[in-house]
Amino acid sequence: MIVRTILGDIEPSTLGITYFHEHLIIDSPLVADRYPHILLNEVEPAVVEVAECVSAGVGAMVDAMPCAAGRDVAKLGKISAATGAHVIAATGLHTARYYPGLRWTRAESADVLAELFRLDIDEGIDSYDYSGPMVRRTHYRAGIIKVATLGERPDDAERRAFEAAVLAQRATGAPILTHCEDGRGGVAQVELLMELGAPLDRVVLSHTDKQSDLSYHRELLSSGVNLEYDQALRRSPGEPGGTAWLLAQMLAEGFGDRLLLGTDGARRSLWRSLGGAPGLAWLATGFVEVLDDMGIDQRARRRLFVENPARVLTFDPGPPQS
Repeated sequence: MIVRTILGDIEPSTLGITYFHEHLIIDSPLVADRYPHILLNEVEPAVVEVAECVSAGVGAMVDAMPCAAGRDVAKLGKISAATGAHVIAATGLHTARYYPGLRWTRAESADVLAELFRLDIDEGIDSYDYSGPMVRRTHYRAGIIKVATLGERPDDAERRAFEAAVLAQRATGAPILTHCEDGRGGVAQVELLMELGAPLDRVVLSHTDKQSDLSYHRELLSSGVNLEYDQALRRSPGEPGGTAWLLAQMLAEGFGDRLLLGTDGARRSLWRSLGGAPGLAWLATGFVEVLDDMGIDQRARRRLFVENPARVLTFDPGPPQS
């Protein structure tokens, strides 16, 4: 059983504190033109930002940028090597807004997409990130499968991507991470994953703490999926309906084994190394103080930051397929 990082497979026990939904590199002409506030294309500030996290005790980060959406695995490798942080790269597909002109992302069958995802995990990610007329696989491999929905219910292309993710998970053992736009759509995602036969304890839904309806979180967690909360850097600490408040409520209801944390730090304005605030390290420092003040003790925090991520990220890849 291993965790597959950008620099190789490691023992799950060596992960340590893990941020489960990060964006260390987002580098594409589309992002530079349309979404410059999330352009994160330089290694040097990322090294500084991640080094601060490592100094705060962070051992690993899941980079949640999947295929052809601004992913650069060579840069992720440099960040990991320079800081000592374990970085887990994603395969899969993001929302349609990242793929204008890339018709294959919404036109190919689930079987074809699943094979692409599998190859990213088993063999290596394309150095051109599927933006060129040929594929040159690197030694950098993905360790998680990312898929996304934009609305309350998935459209046909999103359904195919989810089917592909489940097929790739079945072939590789890798876990699945999902994007819930504005925190919504989680119930429909779970229904689809159940229909496809996915093991829900190997699935993590992201951004759901954008929604403060306790019944929504309760319904999702009762299904057996994991939830990753990542809005703490963007909201007032401890506010009613905020991330810490939701954690306290769900922990009190016995869901502590299904909760994970990240920063979703895809904003230049959040990075101290780019002149923003409070910095990604705040999740492991200032936010921990908020949790402590709310009575979320060290044992619970260890589950959130260490034990739950290690459980989800661990898989048995088996022998590579020929």
